[in-house]
Amino acid sequence: MIRLSFPPCSRSLCAVLVGSCLTSLSSPTARAAQWYTGSLVSPSGAKSHAGDLGIEPYYTYSQPVGTFASNGTSHPLHPRQQSFSNSTLWKYGITDDISIQTHTVISYGWKHSAGHSHGPQFGDFPVDFIWRFLHPNPKRFIPDLNLFAGVVMPTGAYSRLRSTQDGTGTGAYVFRVAVTEQSTYTLPGNHALRLRVWNWWRRALTSARLRDTTTYGTTAGFRGTGRPGMSGQTGFSLEYGITQRWVLAMDLARDWGNGSHLKGWTAAGTRVNKISAASTDWQIAPAVEYNWNPRWGVIAGAAVYYAGHNTGIKVAPQFAVNAVF
Repeated sequence: MIRLSFPPCSRSLCAVLVGSCLTSLSSPTARAAQWYTGSLVSPSGAKSHAGDLGIEPYYTYSQPVGTFASNGTSHPLHPRQQSFSNSTLWKYGITDDISIQTHTVISYGWKHSAGHSHGPQFGDFPVDFIWRFLHPNPKRFIPDLNLFAGVVMPTGAYSRLRSTQDGTGTGAYVFRVAVTEQSTYTLPGNHALRLRVWNWWRRALTSARLRDTTTYGTTAGFRGTGRPGMSGQTGFSLEYGITQRWVLAMDLARDWGNGSHLKGWTAAGTRVNKISAASTDWQIAPAVEYNWNPRWGVIAGAAVYYAGHNTGIKVAPQFAVNAVF
């Protein structure tokens, strides 16, 4: 019988190699970083690197299928207001923690017996600064926290409209602020899960001067002012990684809005001073994401407004492309 002997250093090396093999067999394979486009509704935080430019065009068809009364009961709606819109989010990283974003919206609307838009209409134009004030650490369950602050510019048509279908704006400067949270987790099976939670709040800074047909529901001959009521949105989203490229997404959000304040005189000389009814709605937006790489992806789904009061029951299928340069 031949006996093999190893010097002490060789025995130690063998022990390390055997231990490494056993460890690799017993532990799950490390998963590559998950790719996301971001869900349909949730706002994303500041860019992670200065100089990054994100562009995300959304294409949406919206059609109310009914209305919710003041007590929350649903009723059929005829005729139905329909619209198609392109809303594009532009975001640029000024530093690794501060970004600026804008949002351009172009829409076209039509309604039986009410005509259609006189061509594509440009909506109001929000500009926001985003500050990441807490950096994430998934191992310690520390989330990514961001503060948004900005103003919505009154660039959309709102007064002296040729048709109610041309109305896309409020005519007022609106301040808005939001806080967002984002955290990531690893689920059994080594699947990634991303959670976002957010809260928006908006308040008008100015009033709009109104004449004739306006987005505030006035008609020919009206003279006065209008001011949007406070509004906001609270919600959360989940994104579940099936594979590195394929992701299931879902948003659940609640919108609320106080009524607009309208003051002025009608063509008949009647004094008007009223506040319209407040409204709320609940929406859910399931979607599927596909990512070619960390910088290019596409998402498709639909937002369904399924509960609320003084608002419409809407179904809005949509898709978006997310690109980072």
